[in-house]
Amino acid sequence: MTTNTTAAASGDFSLGGDLRVNRLGFGAMRIAFGPFDGPPRDPATGVAVLRRAIELGVNYVDTAAFYELGEASANRVIREALYPYEENLVIATKVGPLRGPDGLPSGHAAPDRLRGLVEENLDVLGLDRLDLVYLRIGDLTAPAGESLAERFTALAALREEGLIRHLGVSNVNAAQFAEARSIAPVAAVQNHFHVHHAGDADVLRQCVELGIAYVPYFPLGGGDRPVDRERLEKVAARHGATSTQVALAWLLATAPVMLAIPGTGDPEHLEENVAAAGLTLTGEDVAELTGGGR
Repeated sequence: MTTNTTAAASGDFSLGGDLRVNRLGFGAMRIAFGPFDGPPRDPATGVAVLRRAIELGVNYVDTAAFYELGEASANRVIREALYPYEENLVIATKVGPLRGPDGLPSGHAAPDRLRGLVEENLDVLGLDRLDLVYLRIGDLTAPAGESLAERFTALAALREEGLIRHLGVSNVNAAQFAEARSIAPVAAVQNHFHVHHAGDADVLRQCVELGIAYVPYFPLGGGDRPVDRERLEKVAARHGATSTQVALAWLLATAPVMLAIPGTGDPEHLEENVAAAGLTLTGEDVAELTGGGR
């Protein structure tokens, strides 16, 4: 499916009640590298991809300072491409994970280190205040029984200082989500979720009820939960679309609080992703995609 569709076709959402964004955004990790162990990507290509994303109506960019490999840094590319930033551009970042000696995220910051991580994002991005900061906890699987209270309290204090506008949580279960909300307002949740890994229904339901954004990572499959490509391709064929576009359209149709943030370092893939904002799935499509696959 190739059209002149822009991200505005995905509809919009008021993030935190005061930041209106198009529901199809951009995940920045892959403008620096593919997998975490590389190789790094050409920053000039990343600059071109980001500028084209803005032209296509994307106004929500999700990044992190730990999206970095050698000289390749997502935050540096974002600043080079987009600074000075358009007034309606929302930049979200994540803090918590620390890189180990091998360059891979392998540890987590204690509460007293979070200020430094927030200030690093501010400095490299060239901002006085971060629109949205997620506290990312755990590894690739949602941790059970781990308290986030001390770390989220530390971020809440930085919000009170004015360094952060809104707070989010990432990779959390329902109990951790509730714990965070008892400390400070939560504007967004970023958990692992896609068309064939939709086991986070309880947290998503709460986000819908509370008007909190739900922003899935690995929206096109990833980690140990791949998508069923064959099932996606069957639906895609009916629409003259790609399997990627169908997966994104399914996310956008799932809940009004859903923000999709596919990432890419390839200009053609960017065009493909944004065009998904104009794809409408039928009830038959949804039944075929999800039947027996959750």
